[in-house]
Amino acid sequence: MTAVSTVDPADGRRRDTGLHETTERELAAVAAAAAASSDWLTGIGRSGRAGLMDAVAAALESRRDDLVATAVSETGLGHDRLDSELTRAAHQFRMFADVLRDGGYLEATIDHAAETPLGPAPDVRRMLVALGPVAVFGASNFPFAFSVAGGDTAAALAAGCPVVVKAHPSHPLTSQLSAEAITAAVRACGGPDGVLGIVYGQEAGLALVRHPAVRAAALTGSLGAARAIQAAIDERADPIPFYGELSSVNPIVILPGAAAERGDEIASGLFSSFTGSAGQLCTKPGLAFVPSGSAGDHLVDELRGRVAAAGGAVLLNERIRDAFVAREAALVRAGTRLLARPGVPPQAGFRVAPALLEIGIAQLSEQIAEECFGPLLIVVRYDDTAELDAALAVVPPSLTGSLHAVERDDPSTVRRLVDLFAARSGRIVFDGYPTGVRVSWAQHHGGPWPATNTVHTSVGATSIRRFLRPLAWQNAADWILPEELRDGFTGIPRRVDGQWKAAR
Repeated sequence: MTAVSTVDPADGRRRDTGLHETTERELAAVAAAAAASSDWLTGIGRSGRAGLMDAVAAALESRRDDLVATAVSETGLGHDRLDSELTRAAHQFRMFADVLRDGGYLEATIDHAAETPLGPAPDVRRMLVALGPVAVFGASNFPFAFSVAGGDTAAALAAGCPVVVKAHPSHPLTSQLSAEAITAAVRACGGPDGVLGIVYGQEAGLALVRHPAVRAAALTGSLGAARAIQAAIDERADPIPFYGELSSVNPIVILPGAAAERGDEIASGLFSSFTGSAGQLCTKPGLAFVPSGSAGDHLVDELRGRVAAAGGAVLLNERIRDAFVAREAALVRAGTRLLARPGVPPQAGFRVAPALLEIGIAQLSEQIAEECFGPLLIVVRYDDTAELDAALAVVPPSLTGSLHAVERDDPSTVRRLVDLFAARSGRIVFDGYPTGVRVSWAQHHGGPWPATNTVHTSVGATSIRRFLRPLAWQNAADWILPEELRDGFTGIPRRVDGQWKAAR
């Protein structure tokens, strides 16, 4: 068996975990247990799963100290950031408890038998049902909110789908402790162990999505990881849906009026946004379009001063550190100018210096506009807002597009840029910064390729839709129908004979 080790990115020290990469036999057992637990998870119904969601949230919070301390030692992200992230993870489970109790996510629809312009029509009733066991791939940069105890797991369990998580190698012990917390909550609710399973190792992850028991997969990670997972899925006799949240540049446009009126404020917010969590966020802004002229110069000078005074940033692992260093060097070779990089003395671990680069808008290319994961921002200077359309077309579609404007900025320019962002992103941010994704009913965390490979969100209440499929019943007896589709049921909102009916 291949041992699983963990590395503290702050000092680079590797240590044994007592874990081992999952063998083929072990994976088969985990997948079988997940399949066997499906009936229990769907059988407890919406109210039972809502109780489970609340129990998982409580279990995570009861183990807060151990979970956060372990994650600090494996990610270098810092106690406060990780403590807040654990709160977010618990909140996600509680939000899905509310989603389940509301029931609107089921899209329950009833068309009674009737005479129609096309003749007699049968009784048809439809709602969404669980897909089955889901493979979730943990993310390196969110050991709680996008990993074992993350939103994908919460959404899948709420939908009624057992989950098998492929632990990320950057935080195996955090993954193990998170899985133990969730499993304890399942047991307390009377459920079997197979509701939540965990596997370790790259080969186990690829074998997992090939396993016939798995009915969907979700990833927050790189384009390379997504392609490897998709290739493994393509080997199956039956395809399954794969939801990937992948690469994003998240451009920010600062119009001349905003630069003149709020330059200092924007510089402060932009610095915090691109350096927070060492720039290792999928929503980190990678390009900031700043006008030429004195107001833009002042904004950039303020930003440069903040970067020059910054300390080093610890990256999650050696691979990310090496990729960051190589990407910064490649950008300089491609024509960007280094504006600021603080001096960081050599230290153990995976520490880098934040970097601020600059380029003229005419020199912006697809090569320069690629994502750089880590604390690096490219300032793109423009002379006229008319230049922005062609330049933004060079930027890959992203999770977000952000716009800073004030009343004196041309409304037609604002409208044009908003329309452009609407076509090339999943969320438009006004006078703010894309980092900090609200977990809510209205949130959409997605975007056109390469931001994601799906139209669905991976954050918020409607992310549950990924793990459900529609099923219709025609001329079914009342007793065989799910209770949400029976005539006398009024506990959830439904559409009946074309009319919306609120819950009572």
